Amino acid sequence: MSRWYEHEGNNSDVVLYSKVRLARNLADSPFPNRMSSEIKKSITKKLYATLKNSEFANEFDLINLADCDKTKAVSYAEKQLASPELVKTGGSFMVSNNEDISVLFCEEDHIRINAFAAGQDLEAAFEKANDIDDVFLGSLKIAYSDRLGFLTASPINLGTGLKASFVLHLPALTEKRAIYKLSSMVGKLGLTLRELYKNAAGDMYVLSNQVSLGISEKSAIDNVSAICDQIVKQEREARGELAKDYEFEDRIYRNLGILKSARILKTDEFLKGMSLARLGKALGYFDFSYSTIGEMLYTLQNATLASDTATELSDETIGKLRAKIVREKL
Repeated sequence: MSRWYEHEGNNSDVVLYSKVRLARNLADSPFPNRMSSEIKKSITKKLYATLKNSEFANEFDLINLADCDKTKAVSYAEKQLASPELVKTGGSFMVSNNEDISVLFCEEDHIRINAFAAGQDLEAAFEKANDIDDVFLGSLKIAYSDRLGFLTASPINLGTGLKASFVLHLPALTEKRAIYKLSSMVGKLGLTLRELYKNAAGDMYVLSNQVSLGISEKSAIDNVSAICDQIVKQEREARGELAKDYEFEDRIYRNLGILKSARILKTDEFLKGMSLARLGKALGYFDFSYSTIGEMLYTLQNATLASDTATELSDETIGKLRAKIVREKL
């Protein structure tokens, strides 16, 4: 079965993927931070049974992080299928067969539904999340207020409980040192723009809504999508300017040479290399697909790469294995 990240979508040259998260809570139970471990287990069983008794029963597997080795557990966080907080506490979640939906149990909220779609397509991601949400809404008493909307552990998520995000590849705007100004601009519009990886490795950023109270899901999605459209336009214009710089073109081609010949690739070097390779694709220099780059970004992070092997790997061995895979795919 193909995974969601093996596909391309709308505006894939700039937008890697779309993500929708819905936060829900049971009306008759305290928030998870006020629960004992035994109550959490009981609530988790109840939520698990609800989804397993639905039409989606055969599409999901239950993952108990407490039963996973540390590397495997961290790999789920790398893929955004589980949160770092859930990994730390050894909680449980359910994941769909092609990894485009995960449902976290008793993290900050009782239920957190995450749904992914390739490219710029929040509507598709929301539809997936909404289908699962309907299962819980139809079977359980969910905490809801006519005045405040869905009740959540954090006041910032009150209302729709929805967080709509795009992961953007912005190497040209980064090169022009325009990210700070862009971040300030979207902040004034009620959105955030933050680094996906530490120190902005890979020139990838997450654009998300901040407001979920007093606004409908559709309005939130439309607002984020409209700002995304503007950023895509700005990034493409900046790329057009870079394409005129012969030295920058040389830098992109040299980077590909490194990726095709390197015997060790550390994480930061890998992310930087993927960014320039992806930009080279966008500028028409290379003929590999965005999905090829996307698959490597998704599967070649340290813990994910190590968890796919049967033995414990050193950092050096991981770097060697990563370089080998990159050489083969490019």
